[in-house]
Amino acid sequence: NVIQTDAAINPGNSGGPLIDSAGRLVGINTMIYSPSGAYAGIGFAVPVDTINRVVPRLIAYGFYARPMLGMQADDRVTRQLFGPAGADGVLLLGVTANSPAERAGLRPTRQERNGNIVIGDIISAIDGRPVENLAALVAALDAHEFGDRVTLTVIRNDRRIEVPVTLTAADGSRVRCPAKDHDSDVSLNAAPASAR
Repeated sequence: NVIQTDAAINPGNSGGPLIDSAGRLVGINTMIYSPSGAYAGIGFAVPVDTINRVVPRLIAYGFYARPMLGMQADDRVTRQLFGPAGADGVLLLGVTANSPAERAGLRPTRQERNGNIVIGDIISAIDGRPVENLAALVAALDAHEFGDRVTLTVIRNDRRIEVPVTLTAADGSRVRCPAKDHDSDVSLNAAPASAR
């Protein structure tokens, strides 16, 4: 998730604060899309809620690892199988071996020898928060940390069931902090998105 802005982002202020009219930190300027190649176009900033979640872990541990379930999904495939309305959630197309999804007993979609497709589990909510597509699922997972225990609402054979899952760190998702000072104490005084 990023914030789109028309504020000027030039060399030297990428990485600088994006503030609202009350002077509150809203995000950190990250990049600009410029069709002309000049420094005019559409700017993007990382939201302050993301910064508040990621930066303390970078400071404390020197890396940030995203939480994961260990499953594969594709909204395009879901629309092909269910039509434009989709599946009222995220259809599991695959489950990674030894992942939280596998340990929780989640069932992926599969194809039988005769070519019939057997629909797998559909994740419709995480801790009661609806997830209508893959982007919403990723956003819901990003609100947690690895090691958190969450409850998935899963549609299986036209029935809704609750499945508890403990999230783990995604392999290869670690974002390293190049220079880390263990003694530094940094806090961000920012208004959460819900207060804006």
